[in-house]
Amino acid sequence: SLFYSILMLSLNCSRSERIKSMFYHAYNSYLDNAFPYDELRPLTCDGQDTWGSFSLTLIDALDTLLVLGNQTEFQRVASILQDTVDFDIDVNASVFETNIRVVGGLLSAHLLAGRAGMELEPGWPCSGPLLRMAAEAARRLIPAFQTPTGMPYGTVNLLHGVSPTETPVTCTAGVGTFILEFATLSRLTGDPTFEDVARRALTALWKTRSDIGLVGNHIDVLSKKWVAQDAGIGAGVDSYFEYLVKGAILLQDEELLNMFHAYDAAIQNYTRFDDWYLWVQMHKGTVSMPIFQSLEAFWPGLQSLLGNLDSAVRTFQNYYSVWRQFGGLPEFYSIPQGYTVDKREGYPLRPELIESAMYLFRATGDHTYLQLGLDALESIEKVSRTPCGYASVKDLRDHQLDNRMESFFLAETIKYLYLLFDPTHFLHGGGMEGDGSWEEGGEGGQCVLGAGGFIFNTEAHPLDPAALYCCSRHSKERQELRDALLSLSHPKKKAGSQSKPADERAGEPPQSQSESIALKPGEKKTLPTLSCPVQPFSARLSVLGQVFSDNS
Repeated sequence: SLFYSILMLSLNCSRSERIKSMFYHAYNSYLDNAFPYDELRPLTCDGQDTWGSFSLTLIDALDTLLVLGNQTEFQRVASILQDTVDFDIDVNASVFETNIRVVGGLLSAHLLAGRAGMELEPGWPCSGPLLRMAAEAARRLIPAFQTPTGMPYGTVNLLHGVSPTETPVTCTAGVGTFILEFATLSRLTGDPTFEDVARRALTALWKTRSDIGLVGNHIDVLSKKWVAQDAGIGAGVDSYFEYLVKGAILLQDEELLNMFHAYDAAIQNYTRFDDWYLWVQMHKGTVSMPIFQSLEAFWPGLQSLLGNLDSAVRTFQNYYSVWRQFGGLPEFYSIPQGYTVDKREGYPLRPELIESAMYLFRATGDHTYLQLGLDALESIEKVSRTPCGYASVKDLRDHQLDNRMESFFLAETIKYLYLLFDPTHFLHGGGMEGDGSWEEGGEGGQCVLGAGGFIFNTEAHPLDPAALYCCSRHSKERQELRDALLSLSHPKKKAGSQSKPADERAGEPPQSQSESIALKPGEKKTLPTLSCPVQPFSARLSVLGQVFSDNS
């Protein structure tokens, strides 16, 4: 009814204001107490560097500012980042985390710059200062991919490349979570290097799957041997599957989708039990860990993108039952025991269940998902709020707090919460024709951008597929014009003139790559590294494919 619709709109508006208030409490606490460090420590009101000394929370929060409608602060922060962030530093950085948070955050901010009212370079979105920053950050990661297999090491020194002592063992997600950002970079800039290395890594990983179609948790990127053979959808693996689906959508790539469907068939066959997903031995399919991990909560949302709503709804209800039990999702939850797992009782304010709620509410309109959002809002406010931001929950059983506020709280958790209660937001394709819901872009304003269909990377940074098409089309047209002009300036050789044999020409790099950062053909590919998405660099590999900190 009309009355009901008006009531729900009013409630959603009030919740949106509460979520904005949460964001600014955390954001201002970071600026006042932690900037320019990577993260805020909310219990001691100071900061720390965690993933590389990039002022990471500021980069991660930049597009959230615009999602909340704050163009002025977006412009100010974008300018600060351009003036202060330097990637030419002697720092060991996680290849995975730097990609999803730094490269992804800068790319998203670049693509949203027009909507934020920033002054745009001619030809935007195919050029711009934030795009150049993203490309520079990604270039610092390229040495990690220079391995015999093409699968990257997990850690790289931004100044010196990969250390000779770097471990070759990395997690599956650390190999397969680059295609969104790197393909976006290649298609916006015209440099194929980024997409090429991401695809080579994906292809190499695909070829290592077991006879029953599963992949393990950690792999040696030099030998292609599986070090941890636990197969599942959680920590160390999760975003690999996410990027196959989202990469297929962003790039309209049927091969990536076929890869996912093959994996999904094996996952449903061997790991799914009563709409839970367990960990199994990748070669035998026997259960190795009957646990649920909080990182797995992205799965219902991913299933909804594929139209598998019945399965997604049932799995979401299982995960939501755990949330209701504790007021958050513990990192590990024993399904047979119905309780937390020792030393994994914490909740670092992760976004995955809220993310799935957003997708499923969009797909079904079921207000169950709004209830989860309200539960999350109340729980985080009650348990985690401190005078200096929001603290991770060290133990959900007694609500002890930990002195850390990860950058994904502002990049993902707050953003997905806000978008859950704003179904007409432009990122959902909301708005009517003529109300500014889309933009012109490209040379001569010939491209339509921002008209809907944004794809979120695994750090919730939205990417616009239309921008990739726009810049790729212009790049192709420029190349065709260049080729035509070259053919006019270099007439065909007269009969009898000598040309190089085909086998010699095959060894030459294409002209379009002459200024690329790609290795020259014939150059020896050696190099290096790792560290995974679950813990910072003090992490050490341990049993069952999980990453534990030194003091576990």
